[in-house]
Amino acid sequence: MKKLANLISKYTSAITLVFIVIVWQLAGNLNLLPKFVMPTPLQIVNAFIRDFNSLVFHSKITIIEALIGLALGILIASILAIIMDSFKFLNKAIYPLLVITQTIPTIALAPILVLWLGYGMTPKIVLIVLTTTFPIVVSILDGFKNTDKDTITLLELMNASKLQILWHVKIPASLSYFYAGLRVSVSYAFIAAVVSEWLGGFEGLGVYMIRTKKLFQYDTMFAIIILVSFISLFSMYLVKISEKRIIKWKYIGEKNEKNNI
Repeated sequence: MKKLANLISKYTSAITLVFIVIVWQLAGNLNLLPKFVMPTPLQIVNAFIRDFNSLVFHSKITIIEALIGLALGILIASILAIIMDSFKFLNKAIYPLLVITQTIPTIALAPILVLWLGYGMTPKIVLIVLTTTFPIVVSILDGFKNTDKDTITLLELMNASKLQILWHVKIPASLSYFYAGLRVSVSYAFIAAVVSEWLGGFEGLGVYMIRTKKLFQYDTMFAIIILVSFISLFSMYLVKISEKRIIKWKYIGEKNEKNNI
């Protein structure tokens, strides 16, 4: 009984998901849900099989856009965080501007970028950069602020330069904060890519979704939604693996605490 309880506790989310899928399929089979608006899971699986090549092709475009935008967002966010931490007056000047960029709805900004930059990949990447930069900047700045002050003071007494303090103390201390922001930004990157593709473009999952909507292929629309969610979740999983490999000391400490308990 104890083993069964542990298994149920461990796989609660998976069991819940399976239960929802079964109820959803039964509701469709019993005509409780209109299949032309709310396709059943089996219809969605058939759409995956039928449109597999198209889904793979458009997925590649969306993934490339998201990864390029995210990489640039990480680079810009890291540089901004270091500058804002080093120069307090720039912090006061830049931070409000970053906040303003987050108050503008993505769906409102996308058509303006398309108007300015055309229907290619550039406006999508710019939108992803604008969306992903803020969470990472804030996370890194929080990490810098929570760096051990005594360690910094000790290094200053030893005549360490600001660059040495940054490299040996602040950056290692902020890595866990950075990854917290990165997990958020990864999901934002794919959402921003799809939204920007809705409003202008020739390729990508967002463009393909609009096409299937116009053709009333709602099973394919749901397949695209599930695919985007899966890609986002898998990307967040890869970030988690990267975090465990780079911040080994954090997870060694957590493991030791669990063993002590």
